[in-house]
Amino acid sequence: MLRTLLELSRDRVGLIHRSLLLTAIGSPLILPAISAEAVRTDLKLAVSKTAAGLLQSWRRQGERGQILRFVQPSLIGLIDGTISTLAPIFAAAFLSGSRAALLIGLAASLGAAISMGLSEALSDDGELSGRGSSLVRGTLTGMATFVGGTFHALPFMINDTQTALKLAYVVVAIELVTIAWVRRRFLEVPLHRSLVQVTIGGCVVAAVGVLIGHSS
Repeated sequence: MLRTLLELSRDRVGLIHRSLLLTAIGSPLILPAISAEAVRTDLKLAVSKTAAGLLQSWRRQGERGQILRFVQPSLIGLIDGTISTLAPIFAAAFLSGSRAALLIGLAASLGAAISMGLSEALSDDGELSGRGSSLVRGTLTGMATFVGGTFHALPFMINDTQTALKLAYVVVAIELVTIAWVRRRFLEVPLHRSLVQVTIGGCVVAAVGVLIGHSS
C-alpha cells in the first residue's frame, strides 16, 4: 500500500519540487492546488489497488500458501489483540470507568498492533520458510491485532460502565467464537476443542484484569 501511495503522489511531489526550485532562482512561486477531495480520491484508489493486489495474490496461492502467508499471520494478530488487551481494558473499567477503559483499550490495541506487526515482519523474511513477503505478513498481523483489541474497547464509548461491561462481554464472546471458527475452517481444529482453548485463555486474562481492577 505504501508503494502505491508513493506512486500516486510522485507527480504532485515533482510539481511542488519544481515550484520550489523556481522560487529559489527568483521566479514566481506557483504551487498546484491539491484539494482534500483529490487526496481522498488518491487514498481510495490506493486502498482499492492494494485490496485487489492482495486478492489476486490470495488466488494465486495454493491452500498451503494461503494458510502460511495469509491465515496464520492474521490469526496470530487476531488472537493476540483479542486476548492480550482484555486485562488492561477490564482493569481500567473497574478502576476508573468507561472513558479510561476506552482510551487504554485503544492505546493497548495500537501498541500491540505495532509490536506484533514488527515481530512478525522481522522474525522471518520468508526466504527460508517460504512464508512470503515479510511486509505483507507484518501488515496483516498488525491490522488483525488492532481489530481484535479494538472491538471490545468500543462498548466503553457508553458512559454507564456496567452497561458497557455487559456489551463488552458479548463482543468478546463473538470474537472468541470467530477465532474458533477460523481455526476450524483453515487449520482443521475441531470447533469444540478450539472454543474451549480460546475461551479458557480469554477468561484467564479477563480474570486478571478484573482482579487488578478490584484490588484498590
